[in-house]
Amino acid sequence: MLILASRSASRQAMLTAAGIAFEARPADVDERALEATLAGAAAPTIARTLAEAKALAVPEPGALVLGSDSLVEVAGRRFSKPRDRAEAAAHLRTFSGQAMTLASGAALARDGRIVWSHAEIATLTVRDLSEGFIERYLDAEWPAVAGCVGVFRIEALGIQLFEQIEGCHFTVLGMPLLPVLTALRAEGALPA
Repeated sequence: MLILASRSASRQAMLTAAGIAFEARPADVDERALEATLAGAAAPTIARTLAEAKALAVPEPGALVLGSDSLVEVAGRRFSKPRDRAEAAAHLRTFSGQAMTLASGAALARDGRIVWSHAEIATLTVRDLSEGFIERYLDAEWPAVAGCVGVFRIEALGIQLFEQIEGCHFTVLGMPLLPVLTALRAEGALPA
């Protein structure tokens, strides 16, 4: 049995679409406090460390627990999920015309130890966003994007934020799915 240590609808949808049976049990991890201990670390390292912490935070004897996390950086500044719509709009204004680096990490734990972890990045070029566009976008997407670190769902209207995307689609969705599937096979959770 695979346990997904996340409440992310996107991560759940990825696993479901890939035919992976799982049970979702969100992890209780103070992400900001853990990030603070990693000051100066690269975004992929932080994403992987947060994914590991989430995987370890949901104990289930004998089961594989999958933790995952994503981080967004723009112009050297790390962004968290917006606290409210006003902060979401401020984030979008900052992202406008910039390159966004999105790091997604994943980890598998079994019996209280990490058996695998991985992180990768994608680069998303945000087009110039007008105030009118930002307001209309949030009218349509808020509060659905409240839980999204980059204030977008790439599988929805969020695609309109970007001019170019470099990197794996699944990484952009919030989890490096192809390496996860390989790791699940290596752990015997999927047929080879």
